[in-house]
Amino acid sequence: MAVIYSEEEIRQLIAQLYASDANAGYAALKQLEMMSEEGAAVSLYLDEFFSMLNHKNSYVRNRGLVLIAANAKWDSAQMIDAKLEHFLDHLHDEKPITVRQCVKLLPLLVKDKPELTLKITAALRQAQPMAYSANMQKLIAEDIKQSLALIENAAQR
Repeated sequence: MAVIYSEEEIRQLIAQLYASDANAGYAALKQLEMMSEEGAAVSLYLDEFFSMLNHKNSYVRNRGLVLIAANAKWDSAQMIDAKLEHFLDHLHDEKPITVRQCVKLLPLLVKDKPELTLKITAALRQAQPMAYSANMQKLIAEDIKQSLALIENAAQR
């Protein structure tokens, strides 16, 4: 039996995503991710998650990326398809941790939206790990390699 979440409960959790308390924001993210696994109620807020991608705080941007990917399976209105470029812009985010988060989420998007595979793989191949500090370059490059492998393996099934 599916659990039904109230609009108020979801809105309160979304408000916590913006909290300056990182623990509260993370807890809300985890709760919303769990809710997203169980049903489509959280997907009604995809527009809000896309607006989070413009936030000055990279933690908030990361949370938006995660929740967009977590709700891709419920996106029957193709909002993610229409706003994919906005998501992919974070392959060039000023914060390397946000770049890494974006890269790691792309195989999840492809899993639920295989029609986006070509655009996503092209964007991954155009990512510029060299734009970041030396220690992050290797990590980002490895993340890209792993995500491309996951996407290509999924396409062969």
